[in-house]
Amino acid sequence: MHLNCHTYFSFKFGTMSPEALLKEAGAKGVGKFVLTDINNTSAVLDLVRLSPRYKIDPVVGIDFRNGIQQQFIGIAKNHEGFHELNQFLSKCLQDGEAGLTGRRAVPTYAPEFQNAFVIYPFSTLIKEERAAFPENKNPSHRGMRQSGNVRDEQKIFSTPKLTADKLNENEFIGIKPSDLNRLRFSPWKNHPEKLVILTPVTFRTKTDFNIHRLLRAIDNNILLSKLPWTEQASPDEIMLTEEELESIFSVYPQIIQNTKKLLDACEIIDFEFDQSKNKKYYTESIKEDRQLLLQLCEEGMHYRYPTSNPEICKRFQKEIDLISDKNFTSYFLINHDIVRYARSKNYFYVGRGSGANSMVAYLLRITDVDPIELDLYFERFINPSRKNPPDFDIDFSWNERDDVIDYIFYRSPYGENYKDCIALLATYSEMKDNAVIRELGKVFGLPKAEIDSLSDNIIHSGSADHIISLIIQYGKLLYSFPSHRGIHAGGILISEKPITYYTALSNPPKGFPLTQFSMQEAEDVGFAKYDILSQRGLGKIKDAVVIIKQNTNQDIDIHDVKRFKEDEKAREHLQQAKLMGCFYVESPAMRMLLTKLKASTYLDLVAASSIIRPGVAQSGMMQEYIKRFHDPSRREYAHPIMKKLMEETFGIMVYQEDVIKVAHHFGKLSLAEADKLRRGMGGKYKGRQEFLEVKEKFFSNCRAESYDEKLIHEVWFQMETFGGYAFAKGHSAS
Repeated sequence: MHLNCHTYFSFKFGTMSPEALLKEAGAKGVGKFVLTDINNTSAVLDLVRLSPRYKIDPVVGIDFRNGIQQQFIGIAKNHEGFHELNQFLSKCLQDGEAGLTGRRAVPTYAPEFQNAFVIYPFSTLIKEERAAFPENKNPSHRGMRQSGNVRDEQKIFSTPKLTADKLNENEFIGIKPSDLNRLRFSPWKNHPEKLVILTPVTFRTKTDFNIHRLLRAIDNNILLSKLPWTEQASPDEIMLTEEELESIFSVYPQIIQNTKKLLDACEIIDFEFDQSKNKKYYTESIKEDRQLLLQLCEEGMHYRYPTSNPEICKRFQKEIDLISDKNFTSYFLINHDIVRYARSKNYFYVGRGSGANSMVAYLLRITDVDPIELDLYFERFINPSRKNPPDFDIDFSWNERDDVIDYIFYRSPYGENYKDCIALLATYSEMKDNAVIRELGKVFGLPKAEIDSLSDNIIHSGSADHIISLIIQYGKLLYSFPSHRGIHAGGILISEKPITYYTALSNPPKGFPLTQFSMQEAEDVGFAKYDILSQRGLGKIKDAVVIIKQNTNQDIDIHDVKRFKEDEKAREHLQQAKLMGCFYVESPAMRMLLTKLKASTYLDLVAASSIIRPGVAQSGMMQEYIKRFHDPSRREYAHPIMKKLMEETFGIMVYQEDVIKVAHHFGKLSLAEADKLRRGMGGKYKGRQEFLEVKEKFFSNCRAESYDEKLIHEVWFQMETFGGYAFAKGHSAS
């Protein structure tokens, strides 16, 4: 019967992660509760996704507040109700960031929700004599409620007292345990049909309450000792068992029944986590999308492969079939449209990442990396068992990227007429490392010099006084708490349904709507993001191309990769490591490596871009690669199987694809299983049990091939220690 539960996504207020809230509910025997973070829906998807694990049915809603002042709580009856609440909060946030310390943006009263309950807190009514609406005969004010017009409502914040006859059927007054004495002397006791239990849940223990007070002091930028009680939650905002609640409210049995009835009327939203949420069609149907994709690829085939062969045709057919089976046709077409627009404006771009493993992407000119030439596995990008969606990383010049984003949102065929279905992806800034220590130092009143010393680890815990010990203690507890939302470096979502079916939207200074969830939640619910990134180096390249045109009247096509690979001067500069101003390879470490290698070809550069990564460098394989690069006799030390599989890199694992290659050819796993193994080694794969099953299959397959047990474990050790830190070959090549 808890209708007002918070997680730490009630920024600088809540103290529990979504999973911690579920654990607390399970420990207290609470089978159903309402998640209502403050002006925020960031925790909704994660909590709903995790809830079956704890056998809990979560209802979702929003705690609407102006600063610390609770205006009302919205509780979704169903998915449409969540959509309504998100739309309303989005409108409020467009009028001003309604955070805990934000300006007043949430109105006193809720609009008339069709699929959501509204609860007004009794304590606020008593304290502020909350205004009620004038009689229904005044159409202007009642119309304001129906439209949810925030600006009109703000003009009438001071109106007569709210009374029972002004509440709609879906509206109630929330009674806290601390309100019971005042309720006895209030007219509301005569309207028990409009009363429900309101027990906010913000923390679990006294330690959590202390964390909450620290967060509130940080949010208000004041000393902890100066934090007013009006800026913090009540210490009793903990989760109670149903028996405890029934005992507290035993004098008012109808309030208990009303609360249970309200909860029973709310459905558990099915977000269909296993279904894609991306825009389904680029054209009008799947059939038209496939026909268009085939047509564009045929045109690209003449440009990329003037003389085709059976290997190319077989690879193309495999990719097209898998793209269709996984319903990624529209995703490829939209990415193609983005780069088509860029070329029409003469914008320079580079398609990077594992998308470079795709021949279809190469044919569509999304990337300039030939996966046939470099033996890149498409399964590294898309495979039948991969659950998390793929994405392309497309870099644009710093001064052209914003126009590309503007095109996507407002002028493209998938943005112009579907503005509710497109938004920027959010990210969370977390309390980590020195940041949390500095914030705690300030609220505890330490002078800057001591905070600096503490941040630099000059003060050792053994010699620390009581205050510093507390800072260290609570710094560990607050570590990784989300602090505020930011904008993802380049992520854009293009949805089939309005995005407010999944999240509320804010309106940051960037000028485009922003989701309230991050990349992880987006992937979980079925979004494949579009990464529109910025690279200053592309602007420099464009300037150079313009200068060449002015001086020599030559037109340079930067996508003519073959020409650059064969350019003698480019090879000479590469061999001498004269690379200042060249993106990615201009760092001192990279130039030093290239000097040792005396690399002179594109493939040498691709390998160098990967062996400098921690997985190769720290394992000693970078030094071994350099030796084998210059001394062919050392290549004989490689195991024959490894040498055969990785002839290009002298039997040394250099790329993530090498893990796939060894797992597939040596361990006899399918390519999809091999990629699952690769992702599990990288630590980013959530299906731990599936990873362990594939690992077991790898060992059993190797034994079935009669490999020596020592060899099996040696190969596994190389894969495991290397896989988590390696570069994808497509990344290096692009």
